Amino acid sequence: QVQLVESGGGLVQPGGSLRLSCTASGITFISMYDMGWYRQLPGKQRELVAAITSGGRTNYADSVKGRFTVSRDNFKKTMYLQMNSLKPEDTAVYYCNAKNRGSAQQFWGQGTQVSVSS
Repeated sequence: QVQLVESGGGLVQPGGSLRLSCTASGITFISMYDMGWYRQLPGKQRELVAAITSGGRTNYADSVKGRFTVSRDNFKKTMYLQMNSLKPEDTAVYYCNAKNRGSAQQFWGQGTQVSVSS
C-alpha cells in the first residue's frame, strides 16, 4: 500500500521559513516517480506550487519563484519544500503528489497546514 506522509507544516510569521517533507512508503522505485507540491485553499482548486521530475528537473509557480526550493532524496524516498520569505497568501493546505512516469498512476498525501500570520 502506497502512502505519502507530509510533515513540517505550522504557523509562522510573515517573512519566516518552513521546510516541508514528504516521505513515501510502499513504493519500491521512487526514482520512477515525478513528484510535486500542491496547495489548496477552502473552496478553491488545488494548484501546483513546485514540481521535481525523477531526473531532478524543477518547476515552480510564478508566485513562489525565488522563495521556495523543491528537492528530493531518492535514497530516503523523501521530497522537501524549503519555503522562505513566507507571505500570508502562502497560507493553505499543502499536499504531496507522486506520479509514476510509466503508468501515470498517482498518489496524494493527506496534506499539512501552513499558516502565515502575525
